[in-house]
Amino acid sequence: MISKKPLNTLAAIVALFFFAWFLQSKRPFSSWKAPTKDFPTQWRIILAREVAFYNTLSKEEKERFEFKIQEFLLNYRITGIQTDVTQTDKLLVASSGVIPIFQFPKWRYHNLYEVLLYPTRFNENFKTTGPGRNILGMVGTGYMEGKMILSKPALHHGFDNESDKKNTAIHEFIHLIDKADGEVDGIPKLLLERPYVLPWLDLIKEKIDEIYEKKSDINPYGGSSKIEFFAVASEYFFERPKLLAKKHPELYNILEEIFDQDMDARDLQKSKMVIGRNDLCPCYSGKKFKKCCGQNHF
Repeated sequence: MISKKPLNTLAAIVALFFFAWFLQSKRPFSSWKAPTKDFPTQWRIILAREVAFYNTLSKEEKERFEFKIQEFLLNYRITGIQTDVTQTDKLLVASSGVIPIFQFPKWRYHNLYEVLLYPTRFNENFKTTGPGRNILGMVGTGYMEGKMILSKPALHHGFDNESDKKNTAIHEFIHLIDKADGEVDGIPKLLLERPYVLPWLDLIKEKIDEIYEKKSDINPYGGSSKIEFFAVASEYFFERPKLLAKKHPELYNILEEIFDQDMDARDLQKSKMVIGRNDLCPCYSGKKFKKCCGQNHF
């Protein structure tokens, strides 16, 4: 969801002035940090247990994924609002940001500097009490520019439920990808080559019409605008790629072009890994877990 909360004109001007100054002095990518330490063993275990996408990767891909996770956590703040932030929370947020841009090693979210985790749903005033608390995730605009808000339960649900085609955190990162070219319009111009733009727009219209006619299994929220359709369809692409390829082959193909990922070839049905003491270690050492990364546990 994109925040559209209006501001008083004078207040908006003042807020934007100070926000622009803040970005120049504080934004993490102005002094981008690269990982210099080995990926922590405990983090690898958490990824193996919680992130199905991670378990579909080859050894080389896992190393690249882990590097991007470290890079994300070094350069973006994750702050809990009336809730604690665990290492698992941080890794799930980072994974949500890395999965869509996994094939673009140099990608940076220049329109983000902090992710706020809320304990529950919230409303357009960013409150967790009172009426209208039906928002699970939001990309900020105006005085909230550069921030993303996520419901912590929704963050976890996106990785726990592997059949509902939804992942709130990935949805919001798709909005940031859309926004990266300076315009939020459902057209990721930095990733979509010009010849594909018109076919993409035609396809969006066709698929939104199907949603309104109740002839689609795509989340109805995707029918609210081109912006939300892109985010909703992308959730489907990363959560249930084989089903998307079967039911909406044209949509699957153009999303594959956008993200440069053949998700249909990944066996997400492997699900999250349950690591036993005598199982092979997920770090590809060839050793049993109890003799390698799991030594501290056994």
